[in-house]
Amino acid sequence: MPEKKFNDIIMQEASEPIAQWRIGDVIVTKVTETEMLRSITASLPNADIDTVQSTLWLTEQFSLEENHIRFSFHSLIIETASRNILVDTCFGNDKKRPSMDYCSHLNLPFLERLEQAGFTRSSIDTVVCTHFHADHIGWNTTRTETGWEPTFPRARYMFAGKEIDYWADKFHAVPHGTPTDGMTAAFFDSVQPTISAGLVDRVSTDHRICDEVRLLPTPGHTPGHVSVVIESKGEYGLITGDAIHHPCQLVQPRWSSGFDLDSAHAMHARTDILETAIDTHALLIGTHWAGPTAGRVEHDGNAYRLAR
Repeated sequence: MPEKKFNDIIMQEASEPIAQWRIGDVIVTKVTETEMLRSITASLPNADIDTVQSTLWLTEQFSLEENHIRFSFHSLIIETASRNILVDTCFGNDKKRPSMDYCSHLNLPFLERLEQAGFTRSSIDTVVCTHFHADHIGWNTTRTETGWEPTFPRARYMFAGKEIDYWADKFHAVPHGTPTDGMTAAFFDSVQPTISAGLVDRVSTDHRICDEVRLLPTPGHTPGHVSVVIESKGEYGLITGDAIHHPCQLVQPRWSSGFDLDSAHAMHARTDILETAIDTHALLIGTHWAGPTAGRVEHDGNAYRLAR
């Protein structure tokens, strides 16, 4: 994909399309759709640029480019003994996103990369979306001659009931059923068709998917936001979702995303995840972290850092 610029957003080709980690007997594979550069303060309005730039481990592992930080948009496929679970489905192709030109009408080789990583559409048993923002649900569906159809026809789509209710209420409040913002439009073309197809399981925010994988409630970014916990043979992994957008939030957990619906709750969720990761020595896997994407967390004074 050629570089595309939209105000303070620069969309770029993925620097590391596929990566993989092992947690006990579980394998986690990252398949990247695209990456983005965005200014620090546009991404995290209360962040301090000087603090970010002077934090050595951040600048060494997560490069900064002219006050911009890099975000990755990727899915994470969890392979267990019983199923393949795909966590978050990025932007998707051909989607119209009012007021969000940077992710509107994309044409990216995500499904081809998924196959390169060893997964066909029919090999996915379960789809989990940490929440319903447009960059986490897009590949739930693909465009066909008859409209939007579920991309993974053999999968059960597991959505938190709180998340469904929040966005369904917003969608049904839209005059004439025509969304004028990208997030509500995403519910229309990327969630509603999976519900209509009878593929959705409405679950609690602490639902156990299988022996090795369960959801962890981390509200704040959205009302029904969840993270994902992996446990196998005494080893742990933790997929952040948007509770932690970028590793610089380890330096200062009070720095909140501009997309957080409730920044206070989001901060508490962020701190809880980091403390849980330390207590369990979990591999923390960032849903939007480019570069290394995953690492172990340790205390750094009153804050946190990724271990070397």
